[in-house]
Amino acid sequence: MSHHDSHDRSFAGMSDKFARNIYATAKGQIRLAVLQRDLQALIDSPIKLKVLDIGAGLGQLSQAFAAVGHSITHTDIAADMVATAKLAHQAAGLQQHYRYHTASLQQLPELLAGETFDVVLCHAVLEWLVDPAAALALCKLFMGPHGQLSLMFYNRDAKLLANIIYGNFDYVNHDLKVKKKVKLSPQQPLEPTQVRQWLSELELKPIQQTGVRCFHDYLRNRADQQRYDELLRLELRFNQQPPFNQIGRYLHWLLTHA
Repeated sequence: MSHHDSHDRSFAGMSDKFARNIYATAKGQIRLAVLQRDLQALIDSPIKLKVLDIGAGLGQLSQAFAAVGHSITHTDIAADMVATAKLAHQAAGLQQHYRYHTASLQQLPELLAGETFDVVLCHAVLEWLVDPAAALALCKLFMGPHGQLSLMFYNRDAKLLANIIYGNFDYVNHDLKVKKKVKLSPQQPLEPTQVRQWLSELELKPIQQTGVRCFHDYLRNRADQQRYDELLRLELRFNQQPPFNQIGRYLHWLLTHA
């Protein structure tokens, strides 16, 4: 698929909206905290790592890597996301650990010319793409021989479960298709069994599997969603154990070469 394909979603001009609607909310903070916990062993690596952050958005997560001296290549298709991230990294005094590319995933092989990385971060990207399987193959290209891929994707099973819990039976029976597209809601949640199949064909194997927001999105009393500290404790306690690690709104899998 060429990067001119108009069907991949780009979030140009939406960095403020992202900051408000996603990162400043309990659900965004839970997501960040879970990812950070999952990646802590890599963040703590005494060897300085090369990190590639694909679709990095505002670049919050990678700051934990930069703060201890790892080097980050921050890429996003939306120029204003990259510009906003750059300002945030400067404000945090971390800019010397970063380089930036405004580019789609499909443009990166050419831009990075055969370069490989110790850690590839690909979070909440696949569900916006026309060809997620091809995108995964590109992610693998950038993994060094001992490289790890941190993959987080929107879980179709969780979307089904949430909609059934909320009584949206028609929507489920119509295969989650809706006439009106919601701006920041991914239109193509992925089936975990399908993703497993792609990964197995690419000879990538999961070494850690976590559910992200295993409880928050299912709370019927919305006020309970604001009980952040309690919720986060429960998340971190249960979200790597079955069945909870399969019902997270997102799934975060850490992968290595098989």
